[in-house]
Amino acid sequence: MRKLSENESQVTEFLLAGLTDRPDLQTPLFYLFLLIYTVTLAGNLGLIALIALSSQLHTPMYYFLFNLSFIDLCYSSVFTPKMLMNFVSKKNGISYAGCMTQLFFFLFFVISECYMLTAMAYDRYVAICHPLLYKVTMSQQVCSGLSLAAYAMGLAGASAHTGCMLRLTFCRASVINHYLCDILPLLQLSCTSTYINEVVVLIVVGVNITVPSVTILVSYMFIIANILHIKSTQGRFKVFSTCSSHIIAISLFFGSAAFMYLKHSSPGPLDQGKISSVFYTNVVPMLNPLIYSLRNKDVKEALKTVMIKIQRRDMFLSKALIK
Repeated sequence: MRKLSENESQVTEFLLAGLTDRPDLQTPLFYLFLLIYTVTLAGNLGLIALIALSSQLHTPMYYFLFNLSFIDLCYSSVFTPKMLMNFVSKKNGISYAGCMTQLFFFLFFVISECYMLTAMAYDRYVAICHPLLYKVTMSQQVCSGLSLAAYAMGLAGASAHTGCMLRLTFCRASVINHYLCDILPLLQLSCTSTYINEVVVLIVVGVNITVPSVTILVSYMFIIANILHIKSTQGRFKVFSTCSSHIIAISLFFGSAAFMYLKHSSPGPLDQGKISSVFYTNVVPMLNPLIYSLRNKDVKEALKTVMIKIQRRDMFLSKALIK
């Protein structure tokens, strides 16, 4: 094993540079991201509860949406509390073990979301292109298998990246140029060769963006071809509207994630990448439940039904207490 020099050490703690080093922006950013996180928690928890309580939403599409909301809820919670603390604290430290744990779970949920969005695209393809076979094709076993596969890919990708990161030695100047422990900022701190890590990044990130993207693209090519065969304009619009929320979600997620990772890892672009990463780490988890609820009649109707049931239950309890 190579002996560590004076400028190298077994780092036990990292410092997070944060989103900005301007003191006058720390408090406004704290309240901004606190608001975003609050909306994210409320939106995703609300959607999870609504899908669980509404029998009319117990379909494959909403099964995947349930999992998507769960993933968004978890992966935004991996780093946002720490990010908020760093806005108001003087020393933005995170332990080595904490950093590696954050990296693992962040990657696990991000990669899982890639494949969950892919499963949702396949669900829309079957529903539109093969409606008569939909219930058979998208059975409970198939839906469970697709979800487990999404989580398995997340576990494999997170394990590969984190395992390669654990083999590196980090310099004493352990300031991570980011607001979370991410791959590219950590690689810049390594005192040892990062060649293997860079190859793993190209392979794993390439696969986890290319495979879902191609699958989603092919699915929508068949969907568009099917829509074009519909004669009435109203019929085309009705079918396309069932996919519009999903299209918006994948555009936001894959667009910002691809910009962050599929670029040269130099200091300049990395600073720009911090802004891009805000979209897929903070904004996308907040927007997903809003996109799927505000643009979806089934969700609106299910919400009304649940609210009516709650009101009736409250009225019944009130009458019982009066008696």
